Amino acid sequence: MPWSFDGGGRTRHLPPPTLGQHDRSVRDWLDLEDAARDTGPAPAPTATAGAPPPVSPRPAALDFADTVLDHGSHRSWDTPAPAVGGDYGRTLERARERSGADEAVLTGEGRIAGRRVALLLGEFAFLAGSVGTVAADRLVRAVRRATAERLPVLAAPVSGGTRMQEGTPAFVRMAGIAAALAAHRAAHLPYLVHLRHPTTGGVLASWGSLGQLTTAEPGALIGFLGPRVYEALHAAPFPAGVQRAENLAHHGVIDAVLSPGQLRDTVAATLDITDGVPHGGPPGGRPQQDPLPPQDIRRSVGLTRDPRRPGLAELLAAADTVVPLGGTGAGEREDALRIALARIGGAPCVVAGHDRSAPGSMGPAGLRTARRAMRLAEELRLPLLTVIDTAGARLTPDAEEGALAGEIARCLADLSRLTVPRLSLLLGEGAGGAALALLPADRTLAAEHAWLSPLPPEGASAILYRTTARASELAQEQRIGAAELLDDGIVHRILAEPVPAGEDRDGFTARLVAALGWELRALHRAARAAGATGAAA
Repeated sequence: MPWSFDGGGRTRHLPPPTLGQHDRSVRDWLDLEDAARDTGPAPAPTATAGAPPPVSPRPAALDFADTVLDHGSHRSWDTPAPAVGGDYGRTLERARERSGADEAVLTGEGRIAGRRVALLLGEFAFLAGSVGTVAADRLVRAVRRATAERLPVLAAPVSGGTRMQEGTPAFVRMAGIAAALAAHRAAHLPYLVHLRHPTTGGVLASWGSLGQLTTAEPGALIGFLGPRVYEALHAAPFPAGVQRAENLAHHGVIDAVLSPGQLRDTVAATLDITDGVPHGGPPGGRPQQDPLPPQDIRRSVGLTRDPRRPGLAELLAAADTVVPLGGTGAGEREDALRIALARIGGAPCVVAGHDRSAPGSMGPAGLRTARRAMRLAEELRLPLLTVIDTAGARLTPDAEEGALAGEIARCLADLSRLTVPRLSLLLGEGAGGAALALLPADRTLAAEHAWLSPLPPEGASAILYRTTARASELAQEQRIGAAELLDDGIVHRILAEPVPAGEDRDGFTARLVAALGWELRALHRAARAAGATGAAA
């Protein structure tokens, strides 16, 4: 099920939406198309003798900004839109009178929890937020300025798409907006998107879909295709509910559905994490390896399968801050593999890990989700933490058709190319390619009873001896336990479990957070030292 950020560094689960509950989709689209055409004159203002002249409305985009920004921090970056003559010019003037805005996009800056951020704001009352050449050029200038000034960008589009009155010249401007945003992300700067109701067409297909984190307001209509076009092509109405924010979050298109209050908390947490600076002082001396008793691998395998054993969910619940991300961002979601931005033990990172509490096993979409986390770590210059705790990948026909083996290989290749620090944690079960896909790192930690094997011991025994009865014997021979992994140089440090983790959930999780925080801070410090040395050379 999707995660939801509650503003306090915690997560909760949301059930999938009931598609039938959103029966206003088509009506919303039709209202949107009518608004974009602006088919009538602006209503004449009424006034009484001696009364002051009517005041233009305040743009709704600025009201939205007030819910997110620190009080009084907003500053506009816009110069007045040029005058246009003819019928179209009169249409634009009516839109200005209705909306209080001079165009469908307003840009500027403000502060969120004291941090400076650039803003791209859609104004729906201006011709349904449609983006013409002036608005597109305004967006590009703002993104380039934000990149030059090293500012994160928060975008809040609300739009019917590109402006039909301007035709192809407006339509092709979407490519320039996308190019400016690509350059911003290539500069390792955050681009955060909050989709408002409605966000559609070419706006969704450009600056609405390029965020490293993408959220939407509750009930928002989000879609590329209009129902009139669909019905003309297919002679059937468009299915209700498909283009709603909640449904898209369930399918891994967006990360979360957030109210304005939740949005401010989420953006503040994201900016805190993506500044990349660890909290607290530098790490002290490297911790000594915990003393370990002789290991009984059969017992260890059993302990990792204890349903009480803490996993990724408990680790994130104990983190300083967590901003969950949902699926691939490209229409796939498997909750057996979770990703998030987080601060753990004071250290910022991107997390990708197996979630033992989720139903089912990981398939190709889960691996593609992990690869999204790898890309984000590289883009945002954050350490990557991978958490391994899996009984194995999903071995089904659909997994084969989804390129399971290829995605394992691509995970390994992507990890090898990362230039940011990598830390992996072998937390429990570590079976097969699903475990190996998250293993390579600069430092690898293992819980005392964790293990790593090409197959679960029972599967390996069945292959070699045609029986599972020799699983324990084979596990010992294959050196799958944490102690053997340490001796063989596969892991670098073992976290002792004086009491099995399933019997000491809080204590074990606290020690785990402290250990990970130390390792992440040490990797950050080493990376900075290496960067300084390289710059001097």
